[in-house]
Amino acid sequence: MSNQVKVKFRRSAALAVAAGITVIGAVPLLAESVWFLAVLLVPLAIAVWAWRAGTDVDERGFTVRALLGRRTVPWNAVDGLVADGRTVQARLANGRLVLLDAVRPADLPRLVKASGQDLQTGRPEAQDAGLEPEGEEREASAPA
Repeated sequence: MSNQVKVKFRRSAALAVAAGITVIGAVPLLAESVWFLAVLLVPLAIAVWAWRAGTDVDERGFTVRALLGRRTVPWNAVDGLVADGRTVQARLANGRLVLLDAVRPADLPRLVKASGQDLQTGRPEAQDAGLEPEGEEREASAPA
């Protein structure tokens, strides 16, 4: 069993509740005609999107979820994180940007921590605790 912590970023549950109330309010339209069924599908799709859409982050990478699909990106394919206004995007090694749905700039410290990286150095936390990766040695200073 893995000790990895998965952090989930989601939109406010108020969106799903509002869409659910809209569905309930639109049900009487079905008494008029079956053609009004389409009116029910829009708020229903919004409710499912609000419940499902978001970003899941762990030490291996992140998964961006949408209404009908998902995209998983490993951390080694990410060059950096870009805070742009009220959104956060991941810049991939190939230059493309991936919107991290439901992640705000204020969430960046929590996102970086879930990735297993240190916010200041960008190195894995195990390295900051004094463990060096293989092949690298730390220079020791001679006592004065």
